[in-house]
Amino acid sequence: MASDKDEPTMTSAFWFTEDVTPDLATRASLQRILFDAKSEFQRVQIIETGPFGKTLVLDGKTQSALADEYVYHESLVHPAMLAHANPKSVFVGGGGEFATTREILRHPSVEKCVMVDIDKVVCDICREHMPEWHDGCVDDPRLEVYYEDAKAWIEGYDGKFDVIIMDIADPIEAGPGIALYTQEFYQFAITKLNPGGMFVTQSGPGATFNADECGSVINKTLKTAFDYVVPYASDIPSFGSNWAFNIAFNKDHELAAAALAAGKDPASIFIDMERSEVDARIEARIKGGAGALRFYDGTCQRGIFGLPKAFRDVYAKEERFMTMENPVFMY
Repeated sequence: MASDKDEPTMTSAFWFTEDVTPDLATRASLQRILFDAKSEFQRVQIIETGPFGKTLVLDGKTQSALADEYVYHESLVHPAMLAHANPKSVFVGGGGEFATTREILRHPSVEKCVMVDIDKVVCDICREHMPEWHDGCVDDPRLEVYYEDAKAWIEGYDGKFDVIIMDIADPIEAGPGIALYTQEFYQFAITKLNPGGMFVTQSGPGATFNADECGSVINKTLKTAFDYVVPYASDIPSFGSNWAFNIAFNKDHELAAAALAAGKDPASIFIDMERSEVDARIEARIKGGAGALRFYDGTCQRGIFGLPKAFRDVYAKEERFMTMENPVFMY
């Protein structure tokens, strides 16, 4: 009879494979599947992988993983929030994991945060299986949540916001959020910002090899609506590449006006801001100060806005922009 030591070593396993480009894919060991179903809008999965832990996957694309979700959400929220003089009202398009609202509500200045996500199934499943993401913010009385189409909701809303944050699914052909990446929506969004308001959106892949997949197009589209648009990118390994964001604002923004008065380019306010100034704003304006954040600080801001020359060249040469009649889809 064979003993245990004679048993062959098992090297087979289940794997989660995700295409990054037509010629590149990532592969992670699949530990378990916590949820797998189709909502009215998309296929929704919560899985657990070896390197990244619990992971939300929509239509086969990783949306958020426990190992690095804080990088994405701190990058998306805090540069825009801290650049605003005193953000009291914030609109979030999407945000089903509630981690974007978690970061927004770290700011005591916020009196009202409205989150509108079309897919209640995603939101409910995230609250049940991914409580680490919301960290209790779902019980904050400043948070209002609506399970509706974000575009239709804000078009029907009478008020305005200090900051608009778009945390919607990527612009894929079958996805529910493509209209929220168009020139028409960005032009409308300006009318929903208070004077000095900030607009920020996640913008898809942001590495030198895929910066033109959709991020450069989003940047170009924003530039058809806003006076100033500033791209940046963070390293998010679970996504298979760096990830891009774009902040947009107009000449009525306080820092933009100060830059113009000093003869400087307002688009350089993020890269030019002293590290000590960013750190001071974090301490003064975020509950818990630097200890509340795991990724973002003054040194980090210099890094994520200090984009490589090859990346900047791609964005500078981009001529495409999205409209409802001419959308651009990511892979």
